[in-house]
Amino acid sequence: MKKVIVLIALIVGTTAMAQQRKDGKRNSMKDMTAEQMATLQTKKMTLDLDLTDAQQTKILALNLENAKKRKAKMDERRALRDSGERNKLTSEEKYAMQSERLDAAIAHKAALKNILNDDQYAKWEMTRKKRGDRDQKKGKQSKRKK
Repeated sequence: MKKVIVLIALIVGTTAMAQQRKDGKRNSMKDMTAEQMATLQTKKMTLDLDLTDAQQTKILALNLENAKKRKAKMDERRALRDSGERNKLTSEEKYAMQSERLDAAIAHKAALKNILNDDQYAKWEMTRKKRGDRDQKKGKQSKRKK
């Protein structure tokens, strides 16, 4: 009888733990303002790249501009999703969105190259590549679990 009770408790505990939802980093930033996101991102870059005060100011302005654009896009997508008007994108719309995103990434990279010195830029590139590899690996693992 004792073993049955322990077994039931173990099953209930395991099931309860499996139902808990983990909020990832992306979800933790959705409630922040664009200014808060830009400030945190700039502080992380300062720690990683040892930025000067002048560099911090320039990068904060760049991050703030990008955060405002991202926040506006996020709010637009959320409004479409909530209203139920979100339709399947055509291939032309997908191409335009992807092209716009890549153009913004190229502009961001060029602006950072002007702000950072060569060593800092190389370190930023390396960190960015490692993060991309890690995210890509996570994506492949999560697809396997489905």
